[in-house]
Amino acid sequence: MFVLIGWTVIVGCVVGSFVAVGGHVVALLQPFELLCIFGAAIGAFVVSNPTSTLKKTMQTFPKIFKGGDYTKEKYLALIALLYELRKEGMMALEADVDAPESSPTFQKYEHVMADHHLLEFIVDYLRMMSAGNVNAMEMQDLMDEELETYHTESSIAANAIQKMADGLPAFGIVSAVMGVVHTMGSVGAPPAVLGEMIAAALVGTFLGILLAYGFVGPRADLLNAKGASEAKPFQCVKAVLLASMNGYVPTVAVEFGRKVLFTADRPTFKELDEAARATKMPKSA
Repeated sequence: MFVLIGWTVIVGCVVGSFVAVGGHVVALLQPFELLCIFGAAIGAFVVSNPTSTLKKTMQTFPKIFKGGDYTKEKYLALIALLYELRKEGMMALEADVDAPESSPTFQKYEHVMADHHLLEFIVDYLRMMSAGNVNAMEMQDLMDEELETYHTESSIAANAIQKMADGLPAFGIVSAVMGVVHTMGSVGAPPAVLGEMIAAALVGTFLGILLAYGFVGPRADLLNAKGASEAKPFQCVKAVLLASMNGYVPTVAVEFGRKVLFTADRPTFKELDEAARATKMPKSA
């Protein structure tokens, strides 16, 4: 929703200011200039990226129109799950991690069960903790490596799109130069005709810059921001589990997880305490 609003504001302000000073919108309608710029940029994008990156980039199109998946309520539920798992005995924990799909504890948290990567992250490290043959420092190093890999994978599409945005102004110049060459070949034409041809050539530079900084570049920034937001649940899990391994009781360990969250999504201490207490009651309570 906000993406569409932003694009509308960009087009409205740019075109509106042009019209306000007496410009004619028709002069900006240069489909062949757009074909030259955007077509060349897409061609360069395809040539410079492997098939896996192209697929990842295509999969991001719906993501730019979606809001954040994780809300304060979901973070509360995630931390409550971690609290509930850590206050259970080791025998019960082993049963949970061996078959989370049939675990009564996991089944209460549908959004975690629906997130395959997050569920796998939780289960894998709980399994290692229950085995008892790894210390907190080794666990932290392994978690850091996995989260770094996750960050690298999640930024592949954003980085590719940003490179495309960086190239658009250059392709706009290419289009403008081609227009100037065409104009110079018609130097004997009347001044009015030459003026239109020069204006059309300059639109190429305008379109390249507008597409780069108004549409394509911001999309890469948005994907990077979403990637950082999507990594927070994993960082929350990491903080809670490492605190548990360092000997903190579950009520204190979950506080470590709460503190790593962005302030806009971070539940208060009281909200977290109430969510933890609720785990001691039947779900219907």
